[in-house]
Amino acid sequence: MKVVLATPNYHQQRGNTVTVQRIAEKLKKHGVETEIVSITDNKQYLSFPQADLVHGFHAYLFYKFKESLPLKIECYIITITGTDLNHDLFHSKKREDVIVCIREAKAVHVFSEKAKHLLLAEIPDIASKVFVIQQGITEFAESQQTRSEEDGLFQFFLPAGIRKVKNIPFAINALKQLHNDFPFIRLLLAGPIIEPEEGELVKELIAENSSWAEYIGQVPHSKMGPMYKHADVVLNTSHSEGQSTAIIEAMASGIPVLVSGNDGNLSLVTHDETGYVYREETDFLQLARRLITEEQTRRRLGNRARHHISTNHGKQDEAEALIRLYTMAFK
Repeated sequence: MKVVLATPNYHQQRGNTVTVQRIAEKLKKHGVETEIVSITDNKQYLSFPQADLVHGFHAYLFYKFKESLPLKIECYIITITGTDLNHDLFHSKKREDVIVCIREAKAVHVFSEKAKHLLLAEIPDIASKVFVIQQGITEFAESQQTRSEEDGLFQFFLPAGIRKVKNIPFAINALKQLHNDFPFIRLLLAGPIIEPEEGELVKELIAENSSWAEYIGQVPHSKMGPMYKHADVVLNTSHSEGQSTAIIEAMASGIPVLVSGNDGNLSLVTHDETGYVYREETDFLQLARRLITEEQTRRRLGNRARHHISTNHGKQDEAEALIRLYTMAFK
């Protein structure tokens, strides 16, 4: 079997890219040949790679891509990734394309029951072909590096592509308030600049707070394991999420997470059980203070997060579940 995985922005280290790379590697281990196609690189495809089936990611962008091809893709499944569900489905100029893409798909893959519920509330007639397959876990190579115990610093790590929906200025401005009381805290931001205007804003804020905040740009995913290990807390401040790969990876590494209360984050993090969830700035500041000052709380949340991800994302074979979906959809 050969599968073409068609994903947006494959040249950037973003959530969809990490997801597709992980799925491709796992499918290969099950004897499935894969080819990854970037659907947003402006390349003119006169023909589409030959394959037994096509698996698209991001309903709106995949629909626009397939409609631009001279030969139409008639049989495909689609994975709903986040922005297509939380924004494009409710956008007056994009909604119809999203709905057509989903209705024409042989099957629709979502990462959580919350995502399925939201999707069916808008398109109830597709219930029979919507399937929940939780994201798997990326296994990082063991790092030989260890944190320096003598620096006395406390590191917040925010891995995210820089765009407005990620709400990165909030993290910088909120932590700036805490830095007055805890001058040993640091913020490390990693990810590609996706929206240039937002990128300029974030870089200006980083420059204003350069004594404790640092932006290191895009990091190869293979190098992310040590980044998590060196963090004390991993942040997600997004206005909306599909299901953050970075948060899954941080939790799998036993790192406590502090996340905004969007549906994607809530599908992963239970407040005060597997991490902390905030709704507004006062919550963020209070919870961040507890994480800074309470080592036992960090340990408890990190251990429970690791167990949760191992139980809910590690036991199911993601590739096997997808292969069953492929077989059912294309028989």
